[in-house]
Amino acid sequence: MPFVTADDGAQIFYKDWGTDGTPVLLSHGWPLNADAWESTARYLAEHGHRAIAHDRRGHGRSTQTWHGNEMDTYADDLACLIDALDLADLTLVGHSTGGGEVVHYVGRHGTARVAKLVLVSAVPPLMLRSDDNPEGLPVEVFDEIRAGEAANRSQLYRDLADGPFFGHNRNDVAQGFRDAFWLQSMACGHRAAFECIAAFSATDFRPDLDKVDIPTLVVHGDDDQIVPFEVGGKRSAEMVEGAVLKVYEGSGHALPDTDRDRLHTDLLEFINA
Repeated sequence: MPFVTADDGAQIFYKDWGTDGTPVLLSHGWPLNADAWESTARYLAEHGHRAIAHDRRGHGRSTQTWHGNEMDTYADDLACLIDALDLADLTLVGHSTGGGEVVHYVGRHGTARVAKLVLVSAVPPLMLRSDDNPEGLPVEVFDEIRAGEAANRSQLYRDLADGPFFGHNRNDVAQGFRDAFWLQSMACGHRAAFECIAAFSATDFRPDLDKVDIPTLVVHGDDDQIVPFEVGGKRSAEMVEGAVLKVYEGSGHALPDTDRDRLHTDLLEFINA
């Protein structure tokens, strides 16, 4: 299996599908791994693109390091992968926590190698409520997730999959999607999953969004129960000059699964434009 070595020696697993077409790098949500993007990666590769998806450190098949489970290191690991593969004219696509990762990459490493940016149900600009972010979510929301992670993470993942992540508490979602969420989540290291809750909720991505100078597509469901539209996609689109906002009416958080065909069409149209 292919790996790249991060600056501290951590091994970062990745998939590299397709041929020599324009590259697209897909970054996954918490606490999943590259498999969360496999349908999209296959679709893009079958439509002439090179599709790359990695397991964030601590997740899936990458090294479960004790340190570095925060956004600065995630973004630097992504830079190691992009540099190692010598990717250029790249489209970065991030779902949920992955949206934070790709935006933070732009903030720390610039857009010399990146042509376009796509944020799907993404956590930027800032999920946590604070004095200068009164629209955010209260810390108790994330404390409850941390408590569930510490007490019985297997049950937490089942509850998320059977509830707000896919919107199964409102509309039936296939058992297979929910099973895949649990399976991928259990492959994440316990410490990595716990620490990543702070990374996706408390990292302030507003300075990173200020540095985005490339065409950007923001896709968000207006019934997202994990990253509410008003907290995430709506505000990110307002902050990036010229960003295209697509709102999926009635859709929840897991757009790569629940709204797969529509998302694939929108992605391909944006990447090929």
